[in-house]
Amino acid sequence: MAFMRYRGLPQGEVTAEEFWAWLRQFDADHDGRISREELQRALRSLNLWFAAWKAREGVRAADANRDGVVGGEEAGRLFAFAQRQLGVKLSQLGSY
Repeated sequence: MAFMRYRGLPQGEVTAEEFWAWLRQFDADHDGRISREELQRALRSLNLWFAAWKAREGVRAADANRDGVVGGEEAGRLFAFAQRQLGVKLSQLGSY
């Protein structure tokens, strides 16, 4: 089993682009979208409690078209969830 080394989320305020760039390293299938499993892996890298539950809630809150992944125009909704529920300080909301 190979161990992956991920970059941590930058400290302090981050831009939407920095947040999405951090999330992209967890995009296992490189489709440019984040699934619940990929978001869970990202949250676990931050040592957050209840990462599976938070990932499920994050995708549920952001996935406007209900296809099970977050990408494109839905990114702003995921940023808003991260700011509200995870305590991430974003300096701007918007698309990546």
